[in-house]
Amino acid sequence: MHSLSLSHGDKKIAVVIPCFRVRSQIASVISGIGPEVESIYVVDDGCPEQTGQFVRDSIRDPRVRILFNETNLGVGGATLKGMVQAAADNADVIVKIDGDGQMDPCLIPSFAAVVLSSEADFAKGNRFFEPEGVMTMPRARLIGNAGLSFMAKFSTGYWHSFDPTNGFFAIHASLMKLLPVEKISKRYFFESDLLFRLNVIEARVVDIPMHAHYADEKSSMQPHKEIWRFAKGHAKNFAKRVFYRYFLRDFSLASIELLLGLSLLTFGIIFGFANWRSETFASAGTVMLAAMPIIVGTQLLLAFINYDIQSAPGTALHPRLEKSRKPGMALRHRESITA
Repeated sequence: MHSLSLSHGDKKIAVVIPCFRVRSQIASVISGIGPEVESIYVVDDGCPEQTGQFVRDSIRDPRVRILFNETNLGVGGATLKGMVQAAADNADVIVKIDGDGQMDPCLIPSFAAVVLSSEADFAKGNRFFEPEGVMTMPRARLIGNAGLSFMAKFSTGYWHSFDPTNGFFAIHASLMKLLPVEKISKRYFFESDLLFRLNVIEARVVDIPMHAHYADEKSSMQPHKEIWRFAKGHAKNFAKRVFYRYFLRDFSLASIELLLGLSLLTFGIIFGFANWRSETFASAGTVMLAAMPIIVGTQLLLAFINYDIQSAPGTALHPRLEKSRKPGMALRHRESITA
């Protein structure tokens, strides 16, 4: 734990903890945060248990700063409030953990080190990496998170990443200037939407294996019930990501594969159904006219997906952002393409 402090002594690590109904667990979470962390932002998200006031009255850790949302904005709204404040206070890395005790604060140095070493811009937990960790997950969460993870691969573009709803992550603070904070989803879709926004700015994301601790606490989110709402959000983000990346910012061979593949597949399906109930047997030519576009269109779409998988950001973005802060060099503003 101290090795990180020695290696990155001039870097500031901040921790953000969104709080809603975690009064009984928050003290132990804060006490587990090591000395390598300079600032701790406890965000009371309109908590009916008044967790923020409880922390103010009972915890004497000088690193703790308490922020309040007058109304409940959701985990995303609370987390973003803390992240914005940490970046404004000149933090270098912002680590987000939950206040319910399911995440081990001892992992904070590992998450922060991945970002500080410029291996990635964003490091997130992955509870599916080891079979032992998967077996401890409640079955409903396991099935729901697996389905959400598969959909997130399409919408975020991070095909190598899994467990997108994992809320344990570290992000380089310089990326806050590029992210459209006001447009990121504020509730359960927060983590997945954040990954989508990171892909738009071409930030590098890596997974870190971790175990979650499941005790008596109950999550207000039930993935197997939220899956259709998430599916709508993922479909929307997938369409936007493809448009931004393959048509607005660039037009490549993959763009042609996508357009031609969709056109051929659509034609083949429509033509095939139109001739499905013909009174006479379809001729070989008619069958081929329906089958060939479907086959070729499918191959082109698979080629497009393969290209998309290979084009995930492979280098960290924040070292370039830090260089641009040097005297005489203005920070290049992001294109206003977020919607």
